[in-house]
Amino acid sequence: MNRRITGAALACLLLVTGWGTGCSPEAPRSHAASVAPRTPAAKPAGAHADAQAATAAAYRKWGLTPLAPPPAPPSTKPSSGKTADGEVPVISEIPTDQKIVFLTFDDGTEKDPAFVKMMRELKIPFTMFLTDSAIRTDYGYFKQLQGLGDSVQNHTLTHPNLRTLSAAAQRQEICGQQEKLKKEYGSAPRLLRPPYGNWNKDTRAAAASCGIEAIVLWRESMQIKNMQFQDAHKKLHPGDIILAHFRGPSELKGRTMTQMTANLLRHVREQGFTIARLEDYL
Repeated sequence: MNRRITGAALACLLLVTGWGTGCSPEAPRSHAASVAPRTPAAKPAGAHADAQAATAAAYRKWGLTPLAPPPAPPSTKPSSGKTADGEVPVISEIPTDQKIVFLTFDDGTEKDPAFVKMMRELKIPFTMFLTDSAIRTDYGYFKQLQGLGDSVQNHTLTHPNLRTLSAAAQRQEICGQQEKLKKEYGSAPRLLRPPYGNWNKDTRAAAASCGIEAIVLWRESMQIKNMQFQDAHKKLHPGDIILAHFRGPSELKGRTMTQMTANLLRHVREQGFTIARLEDYL
């Protein structure tokens, strides 16, 4: 299997399985579809220095060293549209030579206020793939994150293994969540992450019928302290998509979601990468 996913190769089927039981291995300030990139406008030299100092102070507060700013988004998205056979593409990475990776958080079980504060202060772009059964007790929590510029995408209604469901049942899981998320967050998602990374031809057909433009998998996943790599050398690669979860101490052996996220950011920085916004490239 080729590592890099480029134009025609988006048609390749990427079979990825889950890494743990019960989890997937698995905007402007309003709605997800109209989220603007976080790339800041040019500032005078003095203002730029002040902004750098403020960023450094925010990172220090969380015990971190700042990541490099992400590059300006490309004028043309390198991954978009349907595959050569007209199906919804299945991707786990974005074709790019820049040392950027993309951060995603799944499910929505943990609703830690400290995580909202952390993301507000650090300004890390990420994408949320949300499951209704996990978020329905507090839709407002994720609206706070959406308000920071982080988009809301589809992770089904109830987090089933889609490969075990009929075509009709898969369509209900995906389209039903499209409707829920549009009602709560203002627009229907463009992207789907199938629970556990499990999908089949019926998933692609259902996704297309529900308005999904791409099925998004991943290359790495964040666990409690360490990152799980598909690369045998445990290396990030330009354009990799990273999976994390909304989880708390009960699932993280006493650690918090902010501690897990801080560990993830350290791994990214140690390998010389920074984090860009997935929707700017897909």
